[in-house]
Amino acid sequence: MEADIDSDVDANTLIDAGIPSIQLHTGGMCHLDADMTRQGIRAFERDDLDFVVLENIGNLVCPAEFDTGANFNLTILSVPEGDDKPAKYPLMYEVSDVLVINKIDALPVFDFRKDYVEACARRLNPQIKIFYISAKTGEGVKELADYLLEKIQEVNA
Repeated sequence: MEADIDSDVDANTLIDAGIPSIQLHTGGMCHLDADMTRQGIRAFERDDLDFVVLENIGNLVCPAEFDTGANFNLTILSVPEGDDKPAKYPLMYEVSDVLVINKIDALPVFDFRKDYVEACARRLNPQIKIFYISAKTGEGVKELADYLLEKIQEVNA
């Protein structure tokens, strides 16, 4: 499920890639809530969904303040965004089970302090699991996928 204030661009990109997807329009709100998630799941018109990815609105403020009904929360931070995001937007990292730091192939170009971002995130949430990946090269993706499969099995057990 893709969430945006308007447009079907993201959902259509997934559909074009062969991934079942629907677009959730928030009508101007900067977040989703559990009722919107429920409506989105119903829109799939299927009873056999074991794993649903809900991509919330792409900011680090509003989505953290509202319960989407998710079993598991994951936040993606890309290296070019900077290592200061947990310090600037603490609630997002307090409520996340996993922090994925993407674009690690760009680390040599940016002043991104891995120790700093980890310390900030773990100060806010000592249990947060941190993965470093490169969507471009695939580095770290298998480890993240294995972890997510493990979590899915726990929820479905």
